[in-house]
Amino acid sequence: MTINRPGLPGDLPSAEVLWGRWALIAVLEATAEGEERRHRTGTWVTGEGLHLDDAGCTWWGFARRGEGRYVLFGEDESSGVKWHEPPVDMLADAPGWLPHEQLNDLLSGHQLGCVYWYEGGAWARASYPGTLDDDGLDCGMSRFVDRADVLRTISDEDHGATSAQDAESLLTHAESGRLTPELLMSLTTDPGRRQRDRPAMTRALERAGLYRP
Repeated sequence: MTINRPGLPGDLPSAEVLWGRWALIAVLEATAEGEERRHRTGTWVTGEGLHLDDAGCTWWGFARRGEGRYVLFGEDESSGVKWHEPPVDMLADAPGWLPHEQLNDLLSGHQLGCVYWYEGGAWARASYPGTLDDDGLDCGMSRFVDRADVLRTISDEDHGATSAQDAESLLTHAESGRLTPELLMSLTTDPGRRQRDRPAMTRALERAGLYRP
């Protein structure tokens, strides 16, 4: 799946599918040590939502805002939104249920590259001028939008899926919210040179809501 530059709302899969893919990687990366860090990198989940930070050029947040409502926001260094002249109002026509205080704090600190919101089964964003080249959505989110990329990630030595077939099963169950702790553990092994942190993975699974106990 291709993401345009700048991104278009239709470039993103449904919020539920995007959540399942992102959350699965967060679950596979979960450790108790990571939970204790004040400043985290990688992919993780908290009570506030899903997070991504590569400690370099890209950071993103993805949060549920009630039944069928989600907000996606963040920045990649490729985004030209916050430097564009005339200025782009990233919150133009944004619904009232967005976390406006948080987003405005990020805007005031020049830390925000784009905002997308999901409601009624569709994504939306503010209108962009025709002179804007990129909002960072492609470089930031293509890792989750391209399903083949997600499968490659969860099959690599750092994430622990035991085979390509198991990776497909993991992802399918995560996308549909049916990934139980038992299934998660049966389809993964110790990644790379570390042991799986089963309790931390289970906590992340519960926080992400990828299964219903």
